[in-house]
Amino acid sequence: MNREETLDGLRKSPKVDVCVLGGGINGLSVFRELALQGVNVLLVEKGDYCSGASAALSRMVHGGLRYLENGEFSLVRESLVERDRLLRNAPHYVAPLPTTVPIFDVFSGLGNGVVRFLGLTRRPSRRGAITIKAGLSIYDFLTRKRALMRKHQFRGRRSTLAKWPALNPAIRSAATYYDAWVSHPERIGIEILRDGLSTDTNASALNYATIEQAPAGGFLLRDGISGEMLTVKPSLVINATGGWIDIANGTLFPQAARPVPLMGGTKGSHLIIDHPGLRDMLDGHMIYYENEDGRICILFPYLGKVLVGSTDIRVDDPETVRCEADERDYILQSLAFVLPGISIRPEEIVFQFAGVRPLPASNDSFTGRIPRDHFCTMLEGRDGEPPVLCMIGGKWTTFRSFGELAADMTLERLGRKRRIDTAERAFGGGRGFPGKPNLWVHQLAEATGITLDRAETLFERYGTDAQEVAHFIVLEPDYLLPHAGYSTREFIYLIRHEAVEHLDDLLLRRTTLAISGELSLDTTDAVLAILAVEKRWPPQRTAEERTRFLNLLNDRHGVSEEALSARNEQRSELCETTARSG
Repeated sequence: MNREETLDGLRKSPKVDVCVLGGGINGLSVFRELALQGVNVLLVEKGDYCSGASAALSRMVHGGLRYLENGEFSLVRESLVERDRLLRNAPHYVAPLPTTVPIFDVFSGLGNGVVRFLGLTRRPSRRGAITIKAGLSIYDFLTRKRALMRKHQFRGRRSTLAKWPALNPAIRSAATYYDAWVSHPERIGIEILRDGLSTDTNASALNYATIEQAPAGGFLLRDGISGEMLTVKPSLVINATGGWIDIANGTLFPQAARPVPLMGGTKGSHLIIDHPGLRDMLDGHMIYYENEDGRICILFPYLGKVLVGSTDIRVDDPETVRCEADERDYILQSLAFVLPGISIRPEEIVFQFAGVRPLPASNDSFTGRIPRDHFCTMLEGRDGEPPVLCMIGGKWTTFRSFGELAADMTLERLGRKRRIDTAERAFGGGRGFPGKPNLWVHQLAEATGITLDRAETLFERYGTDAQEVAHFIVLEPDYLLPHAGYSTREFIYLIRHEAVEHLDDLLLRRTTLAISGELSLDTTDAVLAILAVEKRWPPQRTAEERTRFLNLLNDRHGVSEEALSARNEQRSELCETTARSG
């Protein structure tokens, strides 16, 4: 993933078969699919990989229970198949998640499907026990042959409140079924990218780069790091920019762009809450509930904290989305509705994030009914311009099958045949995943000389890729940072091997330090110092990077410099307490 080698290759040969615009999970997926087939493919991402909507998911890998209400049975079937594939292909990051649905009615919601079928626009009513029972029965039926997880079960009011006494006492019953969750989605994106880059020298990718029209025709690639401009001559372009698809089409391909928008995304915001009582009360379950307005919300344990969301608001400009104060209030109100005895203090919200769901354009008055399916549209080029394949829609769970669909359409257009199937292809730290993880970790510690605790931590973060990371770490002296469990050599590995160009790449995406609420100001400065040495930044450039990151963290994620500084003291107190107890 050497940037200079990629740029040098383009200097020597600007022609590529395919240029993929967008390094979110769908763009990375189609890039990998094409790279595995030996296609000369270039991916260009204007920010960092998986830094837009692909970093703002609900951290769920699911079939989409509520999509049944929209009649999207094929999407649910596909999603459940892909969910189960991710459980097999990425077991280091994707795991089963017991999901409990509080139920407040019995018969309500039976007419929702009829309303949808007739094209009426009123909001659907609350889903009752019969509706939920029908949906979960379909869920079980669609997964009956694979049977990776247990079938659903119902509990009565008494047993439900006995297990979760903090639930709203107005419930009538509850249903529990199994879906899955993803711990490190942005790292999955990096692993998918590395899988594509490792297979064929014709595949290349650049983050922090953009494409623009050349004055004499064709395209120019602008390297956002060096400012260099290079000519790029693709035979076909894949627009995988998600919420930015219409914007990109209008800018790069004005003659081919459609007058009617292809996209109509909605914003989803989430909060990460540090509340041990709430986390423990959940007992490892997701609570999948309806707010009083019928909007589906979720909360579940995530990396020692609790994730709560989300909103569903139409947006026109995907560039400026963030979790606004009224959304934060809405999410907390929904939490107070389902768990009326739980109170959240402002300082317990340790992180927030928002992203735009890349949904197809729709005039539906209720955003929850906008189709969640995906498809591809080919826009024919004019005046010698290449055709543009637009990837419309898509959800995180189905990134592999969506990439496969776009790749197959591209291969057909190029007159090429598929030679590798990715359906059962494990990637990254999911390759060679051990049946006995504890034994594997012990062997890693013995082989490298690192402590057993360190080996366990690296395995949790990287799966079987921990072996490569550990061998890199022990090549030179290593030192733990202010945040226990991360070290200097581990960050140097990430910088050198995972296309890191900015501090937020490390703290927001290559690691979970920020989203887990574990990031302190001391750790921020320590990681910045490592990055500055690796990039050979002078003091002024380093100071600019620090300001850039702190502004981003405050503006987009609600974490101020003061909050980071306060965590320095909290961590010091924790260390002192641990030392005394030891």
